[in-house]
Amino acid sequence: MQVPQDGEDLAGQPWYHGLLSRQKAEALLQQDGDFLVRASGSRGGHPVISCRWRGSALHFEVFRVALRPRPGRPTALFQLEDEQFPSMPALVRSYVTGRRPLSQATGAVVSRPVTWQRPLRRSFSEDTLMDGPARTEPLRARKWSNSQPADLAHMGQSREDPTGIEAFAMPVSALPRTGSDPVLLKAPAPLGTVANSLRASDGQLQAKAPAKPPRTPSFELPDASERPPTYCELVPRVPCVQGTSLSQSCPEPEAPWWEAEEDEEEENRCFTRPQAEISFCPPDTPSCLLGPQNRPLEPQVLHTLRGLFLEHHPGSTALHLLLVDCQATGLLGVTRVQRDNMGVSSGLELLTLPHGCRLRLELLERHETLALAGALAVLGCSGPLEERAAALRGLVELALALRPGAAGDLPGLAAVMGALLMPQVSRLEHTWRQLRRSHTEAALAFEQELKPLMRALDEGAGPCDPGEVALPHVAPMVRLLEGEEVAGPLDESCERLLRTLHGARHMARDAPKFRKVAAQRLRGFRPNPELREALTTGFLRRLLWGSRGAGAPRAERFEKFQRVLGVLSQRLEPDS
Repeated sequence: MQVPQDGEDLAGQPWYHGLLSRQKAEALLQQDGDFLVRASGSRGGHPVISCRWRGSALHFEVFRVALRPRPGRPTALFQLEDEQFPSMPALVRSYVTGRRPLSQATGAVVSRPVTWQRPLRRSFSEDTLMDGPARTEPLRARKWSNSQPADLAHMGQSREDPTGIEAFAMPVSALPRTGSDPVLLKAPAPLGTVANSLRASDGQLQAKAPAKPPRTPSFELPDASERPPTYCELVPRVPCVQGTSLSQSCPEPEAPWWEAEEDEEEENRCFTRPQAEISFCPPDTPSCLLGPQNRPLEPQVLHTLRGLFLEHHPGSTALHLLLVDCQATGLLGVTRVQRDNMGVSSGLELLTLPHGCRLRLELLERHETLALAGALAVLGCSGPLEERAAALRGLVELALALRPGAAGDLPGLAAVMGALLMPQVSRLEHTWRQLRRSHTEAALAFEQELKPLMRALDEGAGPCDPGEVALPHVAPMVRLLEGEEVAGPLDESCERLLRTLHGARHMARDAPKFRKVAAQRLRGFRPNPELREALTTGFLRRLLWGSRGAGAPRAERFEKFQRVLGVLSQRLEPDS
C-alpha cells in the first residue's frame, strides 16, 4: 500500500498524528506493518516513526540535519540511517513503497499507515455560526454589513430569529479582537446580554468614536477547562487572563541547567583553599528503568534498553552521552557550593590537583563501565550473525558522532572505542568479516579513521583544541596521576609522559573555553529522560552487577565481568 501524497507538508499527511505519547501510539498499532509518525514530547517534538513488527512495537527517531538557507534547496534533511531526504513525507514514501527496512538491526518493514481523522474545518462566517441541523429558513437574498456596532445583536442569528444567540451559546472568547477595535465590553458578561444592550437599527451610529483600547483584553475570558473538549472549535482557545498582565500570565520557561550562563566573577575566580573532595555523580533517585532491587543483566531491562537505543539516531545518542559526561566531569552543572568546596570552578581543573583523587577514580570507573556495557551490546546478541554485525556498526556510528568536529565528546569516544577494541570483541572474526561485507563504509571508517585517532589521543598527540572538542580526553592524565605506569620503551614513554602533563596544564587553563563549547553544542537540546539515565555510571553499575554486587570492590567487579564477557565471546565463536 502506498502512502498518500498530499504535498510535502508534514502536518497535512494522514499518517502524521502530531504530539502523541509512546503508549498511545502503541495502542494504535495493531498488526505487523502498521506505522504512524508522531512528534515526541520527550524529544522536543522531533519526528518518530512508530511501527509494529513481529509482534513488538518499535520506535525510530528521525534525525534532522539543518542546512544553511539557500535558494533552490531544502532547509533541512531527514534520515534514519544512511540515506537523507529533503522532507519527512519523502522519507516515508521511500521506505514504504520500496519496502525497505527502517533499520538493519531490526529489519522492520512498514506497509500500512495508521491514519488520523482530522477535525472538520469550518470557517468563521455568519452562515457557519448558525445552528446548522436546526436551520430550515432559506438563505437571505441580500448581504448586510457587519461593520456597525448594532450588528452584534445579530451575531449568530438571522434577522427573523432573535433567539440564535441562546441556541448557539457562543463563548465570549470567540469574539475576534485586535488592538485597533473599539472597546465594546467593560466587564465580564455573557454575549447575549451585551448584544441586547447594543441592539439598534442598522443605520444607527455612535455619536462619538470609542477610545482606542489597550493591548491587553478589556474583559475576562471564561475558563475553557469547564467546557467539554471538542474537535469543532471555530476559534482557538485563549488562556484566562484574570486581570494580570501578559508577562505575568505567560512566564518564560526556565532554561535547562546546562544552558545557564556562567558568571564572569565565577569564571575568573582564583584558586582558594579546598574544603572537601567533590563528587559530581548525581544522587541516588528512584530509577524509571530498574526496580529498588535488581539482578545483574535482567533480560527485560536489556530488551527495553535495546529498543531505546534503536529509537535514537547515533547523533542524538552522542548528545545524550556528552551531557552525562559533562556532568560527571564537572564541566557543566557545577553549583556554587561545589566550587567553594573544591577551590576551583571546573572539574577539569580539579583533576590536576591532589584533592581531585575521588573525581579521578570516578572517571576511571565510568570509562571502564561504559566500555563493558558497549562490549555487552555486541556479545549479548545471541541471534544471527547479521545482528552482531549491526551492533558493531551501531557502535562505530556512535563513535563517529562523538569524534572531534561532531559532538566532540572524547571521553565518550574513548569508552566506545574501548568496547570495540576489547579482546573479547576483536576476536570475533566472523562478525568483523560480516561487518566489512554488509557495512563497508562503517568498517573502513573504523580502520582508517577511528583507530588512528584513538591511538593519537592516547599518546597525547590528538586534537584537543576547544571548538572541535567539547570535552577533552582525560583518561591518560587520570591514569598517570593515579600512579599507572606508561607502557612502551623508556624514551617513548618519557615523551608520552611529558605530552600528557603538558596537555593536562592546557586542559585546566582552557576549562572555561571547553565549558562554552559544550554549552553551545547542547543549546536547544532536550534529552530523553530514560536514555539519559541509561548512560549514567550509577545505572550501568546496577545493570551489570545488580543492586547487591554494585557495592563490591571495583577491581573484583571488573575482573568477574571480564570473565563473563570471555564466556559469551567463546559461546558465539568458539576457538577452532
